[in-house]
Amino acid sequence: QVQLVESGGGLVQPGDSLRLSCTTSEFTLETYAIGWFRQAPGKEREGVSCINSIDGRTYYYPESIKGRFIISRDNSKNTVYLQMNSLKPEDSAVYYCAVEFSAYCNDGHYYDDEVDYWGQGTQVTVSS
Repeated sequence: QVQLVESGGGLVQPGDSLRLSCTTSEFTLETYAIGWFRQAPGKEREGVSCINSIDGRTYYYPESIKGRFIISRDNSKNTVYLQMNSLKPEDSAVYYCAVEFSAYCNDGHYYDDEVDYWGQGTQVTVSS
C-alpha cells in the first residue's frame, strides 16, 4: 500500500504556529500536485491548500486561512509542508496530505474526488 506520512501536528494555543510535513519513500512527489485537506468533528473534509508540480504555484481555498497558512515543497527532501501561523481554535482538525495525479491544482476548488492518494492524517488542536 502506498504510504503518505504526515507529521507535525499537536496541541497549541491560539496564536501559535505549526508546520505540517508530508512525505513518502515510495515515489517522487515532485511530479504531482500535492495538497492538504482538513476535517473537524461533525464537519465534512475540506480542501485547504494545494501546490503545483512544475511551477510551484500555490492555492488557498478557505478564506479563513488566507494570509496565515503557507504551502511549500522541498523536492530535495521529497517533502511538502503546510506552515500554519496565527492558529485559531476553528483550525482544529485532522489534517490530511493528498496527492493528485496531475501536475496542477485547481483554481477555486479542491474536492475529495480529485485526490488519488491520502495520508493517514495528523491531529491539530488549538485551545487555550
